[in-house]
Amino acid sequence: MEQKRVTLANGIELDVVDEGPRDGPALIFLHGFPESHRTWRHQIAHFSDRYRCVAPDQRGYRGSSKPQEVEAYAPAKLIGDVFLLADALGIEKFTIVGHDWGGAIAWGVALGGQHARVTRAIIANAPHPAVFQRLLYTNPVQRAASQYIRAFRDPANDDLIRAKGITGILKQEVNWDRPDNMPAEERAQLLKDWEDRDACFGMLNYYRASRMVVPTMDEPFELPEGYAPPPVPKLSIPTLVIWALDDLALPPENLEGLDELIDPLTIVQVPDCGHFVPWEAPDKVNAAMEEFLAATD
Repeated sequence: MEQKRVTLANGIELDVVDEGPRDGPALIFLHGFPESHRTWRHQIAHFSDRYRCVAPDQRGYRGSSKPQEVEAYAPAKLIGDVFLLADALGIEKFTIVGHDWGGAIAWGVALGGQHARVTRAIIANAPHPAVFQRLLYTNPVQRAASQYIRAFRDPANDDLIRAKGITGILKQEVNWDRPDNMPAEERAQLLKDWEDRDACFGMLNYYRASRMVVPTMDEPFELPEGYAPPPVPKLSIPTLVIWALDDLALPPENLEGLDELIDPLTIVQVPDCGHFVPWEAPDKVNAAMEEFLAATD
């Protein structure tokens, strides 16, 4: 897939895939950590005959702008990039599609732009902000699975990252440094991308700038006194949540309570699939998206 350079009004430059009919309904795809626009390669190939498929390498990744300050990755700025990208491409309304960190940003885009600019949301294995924070406090499985975030945020690991790149901290914290279930050419490209030290810190700054609280395993499994859920509005645009059930980082408890936060909501569960569902189970993701888009067009 060819990319073009797009300069946003805030000065950030993004490398962007923009395929499909320019007058077709737009799908904006957001990748997560530690990948690229190619997270969505199967979906772009499937839908670009009818939809305008836009997929950036987000700030901090690959050839896109990689500011090194943590504050440059505040959620509001990452969400703002999406709307500014749409502006730069002349897209007024769009469906937002996100996975992992791209899904976290997509939640914010959908909540902030629903009805006015965002017509639908499709989220794959990315927790709703209100649900995720509650689980981090109360659910031992989710808290244990999220301890790596504490390490990603810890500047004591910066020397390791400078020495060994993102593979060093992935190996240390989650015993994973190679996407072995990925085709060889995709794996080789991803490992090459991870060599860029500015990109390594850009990726980690998503975690460092987030206000999400990740307690230690020694802290009580209960909501802290005076806890109030994040002040997010109810999402009232058609929303599809696709969830791979064998995700070691995000257990299916993240689906509980979504029906109270989103209406209308469609949930599609994908058994026997790990975290990277867009390319681990592309046919199932495409089928779920196809049915959802057809029903909401």
